[in-house]
Amino acid sequence: MRPGCPASYGDHSAPDPGHMSRPSPDIRICPAHPGFRKVGPMYATAVDIERLKPPGRMAFLPWLFMLTPDARHLFDRGTPLPWLAALGLTAFVGAYVAAVHTGLDPRRRATRAPLLALAGLAAVAFALGIGYAGNWLLCFPLLSLATGIVLRGHRRLGPVILVFACSAGVIASLRGGPSDSFTIGYGTVLSGLVTAAVLSLFETVAQLRATRQELARTAVEKERLRFSRDLHDLLGHTMSVVVVKAEAVRRLAPRDLEAALGQAADIEAVGRQALTEIREAVTGYREGSLDTELDRARSALDASGIEADVHRSGPPLSPQAEALLGWVVREGVTNVVRHSGADHCEIDVRGGIGRVRLVITDNGHGVGSRPSDKSEDGSGGTGTGGTGTGGTGLKGLAERLAVAGGSLESGPDGRRGFRLVAELPVDTEDPMETTEPGHPGQAKGVRTA
Repeated sequence: MRPGCPASYGDHSAPDPGHMSRPSPDIRICPAHPGFRKVGPMYATAVDIERLKPPGRMAFLPWLFMLTPDARHLFDRGTPLPWLAALGLTAFVGAYVAAVHTGLDPRRRATRAPLLALAGLAAVAFALGIGYAGNWLLCFPLLSLATGIVLRGHRRLGPVILVFACSAGVIASLRGGPSDSFTIGYGTVLSGLVTAAVLSLFETVAQLRATRQELARTAVEKERLRFSRDLHDLLGHTMSVVVVKAEAVRRLAPRDLEAALGQAADIEAVGRQALTEIREAVTGYREGSLDTELDRARSALDASGIEADVHRSGPPLSPQAEALLGWVVREGVTNVVRHSGADHCEIDVRGGIGRVRLVITDNGHGVGSRPSDKSEDGSGGTGTGGTGTGGTGLKGLAERLAVAGGSLESGPDGRRGFRLVAELPVDTEDPMETTEPGHPGQAKGVRTA
């Protein structure tokens, strides 16, 4: 137990050394001191604070009862010009109600109405204080309270309240005594600053609540976008491979049963791998490997009757860069298989100092491609099959690369074919940390066809 911290309620015996007793459910932690425990509802939790509602207009009207003694002595024989005092009291109450009403109205707070009401209230308060003094000086704490409502959050709040407090103190010292001066001045400062602090606290809580809700909505939207991208990239490529291999099975079955069975086994393997990737994508832990995607791309191209020429050089890349480039390979090869009509495809990955470049080219007809003009989102032209909306296809890849500081361009490759270029700044891994010397991603200049 910390020194100075009270024991739990109902615990009449000291705990055994080395034994930690289970805290009572009604114990709450004091937010001002992490180790100070208090019993019961002595401190409010975050949920309790959010349930509190800010004080409304009616909460500030009962303070007008402070002027009841003044109203009761209006018609005493010793009161000079009682009708003028009654008129001033009526004007003060009206200006106070107007200042509170407009100062707490979100639609009228930014207008001049609260300031005009506060100015009128100040004029009446000074007139009554100078003319009648005595209990009429209680108008100044009410004036300061209204000032805290109208000028809360404004940098002039402190100076204005200080002027009112000093004025009230001077008037009280001239018409009363030093004790009255201190009491009125202190009450004027305290009422205004406390009111402004309480209202500002409630407004801050409301803003934090709105910000938290907005962050929650943003997180949901980001998760939806991530899932839609992953689902498109995963299923789009996988289903294309399955369709291509199924067509290969249909072609090979009549004349080469052994090859057809091999393609069928590949379909089963691709399907199982797709299930695993979908589960990983749902949980958000999937990180693709560039070498794995290159192997899959070669297999998909071969099954489609497209000659594959895969070339990779450069130092090993970080897992993040491998995952991003793996998505580009997956999407680019899917477009080649589904839309290009090509018989040759080349994939070239070249890593340099701080930057890696991936180029996918084919000799197809390039349907749907247009000149490679780099667009504002960094995606360049809209390539074949890359006209997806909402962050899928090449557009989604361009957005991912742009977040990492890279770029994606696509368009026709000369007279014939299509070209997809992705560049990405990377922090290369230490080549001495390679685990397998024969790993295809760790050998420079490895070329397969």
